[in-house]
Amino acid sequence: MTAALGAVETAVWGIATFSILVVLHEMGHFLAARAFGVKVHEFMLGLPGPALRFHTKDMVWGITAIPLGGYVRIAGMEPGTEDELLGEALAAVRDAGTLDTPGLAASLAVDQERAEAILESLVEWKAVRPEADGRHRLTVEGETVGLSASDLLTRARAVTYRGQSTSKRITILAMGVLTNLLVAILTFTVVLSLFGYFELTTRVDAVNEGSPAAEAGIEVGDRLLSVDGEEFDTWDRFQSIMALTKPGDAVTIAIERDGGIRELRVQLDERDGHGFLGVGPTAVEVRPTVLESLRESFRYVWLVLRTILDLFDPSRFSGTIQSFTGVVGVSVMAEQAAEAGPLSYAALIAMLSLSLGIVNLLPLPPLDGGKILLEVVERVIGRPLSRAFTLGLSAVGAVLLFSLIGYIMYLDIVRYAL
Repeated sequence: MTAALGAVETAVWGIATFSILVVLHEMGHFLAARAFGVKVHEFMLGLPGPALRFHTKDMVWGITAIPLGGYVRIAGMEPGTEDELLGEALAAVRDAGTLDTPGLAASLAVDQERAEAILESLVEWKAVRPEADGRHRLTVEGETVGLSASDLLTRARAVTYRGQSTSKRITILAMGVLTNLLVAILTFTVVLSLFGYFELTTRVDAVNEGSPAAEAGIEVGDRLLSVDGEEFDTWDRFQSIMALTKPGDAVTIAIERDGGIRELRVQLDERDGHGFLGVGPTAVEVRPTVLESLRESFRYVWLVLRTILDLFDPSRFSGTIQSFTGVVGVSVMAEQAAEAGPLSYAALIAMLSLSLGIVNLLPLPPLDGGKILLEVVERVIGRPLSRAFTLGLSAVGAVLLFSLIGYIMYLDIVRYAL
């Protein structure tokens, strides 16, 4: 019973933490869209599905049945080229007052399938509103009487994502990432300025008994310099290098002792799927100024970015993935940080916000970085990519992304549950 309650508490902290991160990220997209006058359909917390919805004048807010993730549905973000009859369809709906699919099909002399697709696009743009009887009413703002079909289309497009310039569309896509980064940097700067931090140095503070380090003669007070010639000056970088090793590897560790440099040959043990040396770092308290805290915050950004970039290095991919933490691990960390106090929890939120922002920059649809790449490609070729190609590319990207997430979740389960 106790174990079950503990698991529920861990899950609750995980859900709460992911919810905070998603709200921050999606709020960036939302605020950028509204700043450019783009209409928004929904701001939802959770995966698409059954939801508790709250209707306001302009949009819908809500929480879905699966409160993991979230999304903002912005008007006019559907992929593909526009139907050439959209303007005429708007004029037909305006002139008729209300119009259903068969009526629009007859007015435009097209089949009902095409008329239905046109109406779906206009509903997505918030240019028409479906009524309870299946008919549609024009909702384009301002005086529309006397406007030509092309002018009516221009006004309808002006409040949609696709009606914005490339630079504005990229800004809307990038603001989620930027919000994550700004929140992380601001939180780190405030926390570090007020409370300081303990910096883990490469000077050895502890040597595990019976460990490879002890057998090789590494002692407390030694300063680690390099592994197989790869130099480092931070504990984080040392851990990154060790994550790339394998159990049983024989490596050369360079250390500084009493002003001299020595090289020791060490055969590594196993820990979390990679090589294990068996030393602990010396922690030094640091009380930085505001500017120093800001600089340290940007150093965190660089460390996370470098870790993400290691995914593109085949020689580092396996070790880098081993160091990642997924849904299970984040839930455990969130519970532990919350128990440690608000300061620890805020620091965790900042680090996760930073990681989420940088991961979203990867040029892989459906991530923001992938969408930005498609916007650039469309600008270069001078036309929208086809709907089938865009959706297909997003589907492939989603499969790769969720495969990676699933593998990281498996590593979490092995790490925390077994």
